[in-house]
Formats: sequence, structure tokens, C-alpha cells
Amino acid sequence: MNLPEINTSLFKRLRFILVETSRPGNIGGVARAMKTMGFSDLVLVNPRFPDALTDAEAVAFASGAQDILAGARIVGSIAEALEGCNYAAAVSARLREFSPPVTAPRAIAAQLAASADLHAAVIFGNERFGLPNEIVEQCNVLINIPANPAYSSLNLSQAAQVVAYECRVAALGDEQLASPVGFHGDAASLAQVDGMYEHLQQALVAIDFLDADNPKKLMPRLKRLFSRTGLETEEVNILRGIARHILAVAKKGP
Repeated sequence: MNLPEINTSLFKRLRFILVETSRPGNIGGVARAMKTMGFSDLVLVNPRFPDALTDAEAVAFASGAQDILAGARIVGSIAEALEGCNYAAAVSARLREFSPPVTAPRAIAAQLAASADLHAAVIFGNERFGLPNEIVEQCNVLINIPANPAYSSLNLSQAAQVVAYECRVAALGDEQLASPVGFHGDAASLAQVDGMYEHLQQALVAIDFLDADNPKKLMPRLKRLFSRTGLETEEVNILRGIARHILAVAKKGP
């Protein structure tokens, strides 16, 4: 078996294989599940309808992941689908008498992410019949998603999403997953925050909300409230703008 050049990124080392898929929408759904988690290698084994990768339903369900469909391959056997892979994991809700070791998505994802020499494939069966025993028995492990035992049937694309998500989490690691997402401004300095508190206190006195001679614990409580928010410079400026407007209105009087 000829192996490709080793790439340590699991996003490049993991292949998704669909065997004898019956619904084109499920192929599109798997493509979408893969793309949302950063994976792109998709192979179909004998889909049960023609033009599987260009079918209108597959394209519609891909919903923006048409590039995954465009880059996918259709082959005639599981052996062809596994070319270039040195590790295979079957995905099934049905346990077999003569199956390889059973594992959960999180456990296998951690193993694959930690082993840069593994070029792995996760294999999903037909929506109605699942994977045939002969394919499962050829695999290194059987992935069983720990679902509700009273109703453990997942849609094909849902199962692919679970596996892809766990592999993404394992590949990125806790540090990158914990990185903040979205816009974050500059943190306000202590001097800026103190100036805001003073300005806000003046405004509250001006509207008789705060008695300057008997302030009690209002300002300390407000300081504790704002200290939990991690104020940014722009937020301090907004609060000072509010205080400034309050003072201007109070100065004009009724």
C-alpha cells in the first residue's frame, strides 16, 4: 500500500468513506458536516444512484460545501477507497459478534490526533443496512456513538458530524479551542476605570440617585459589578458619555 507524504495535521490525514449510500441528500449533508469541522477528503463506494456528486439534492444539502463534493471521488470497492490509508475505523450502532475492538468517537479522535503517522479512514454504511460484516471485520476499530440506548439511530450525516466534531476538538487541543472568538477591544486601564467611576458618581449625585453625604455602599457595589465584566476602553468611554449627558441635562434643569 503506497502511503502519501506524512502531514501531521489530522485535517489532512483523515478520510470519510460512504459505502452504498442511498440518498443523495445524505451525501450533501456529510459534505457539509465535514467542511464545518475542517475536513475535505470524501470518497464514495458504489452509491446507489447515478451522478451522486452532482445530484441536485446532494448539492442542496451540501449548502455551501459544494467544494467538498467537487473534490470527492467515486470508487468501486472498499479496497480502492482505502488506498493511501493505514488505519480504518468502521462506524456502526450495531455491535457484531466478530468485530474489531469497540471505541467511542472521542477516544479514537484522541488516538488519531496524537499519531501523526496514521492516515485514517472513518467508514459509514448504507442508511438502511449499515456496513456489511466483511468490511467491519477488516477495520482496526468499530466506532460506536454512545447515544440513547432506547433510540440510538442517527442519520448518516448526523453520525458524520459527531465524528468530525470530536476529531476537530482533538486536533486543535484545549488551548486553541479556548481562544476567544470574535471582536475584543483593548482592556481599559485602572486610571480609565477610576475616572469613569468618578464621572458616574457625579452623574448619580446630579440626579439625586446618590446622596453624596450618605453614599452607603452604592459605589462599591457598582465597582464590583463592573469589575466582573472586564471593561474595555471603548466601553468606559460609552459609560463616561452617558454620565456626561446626565450631567448636561441635570445642569439645564426642568
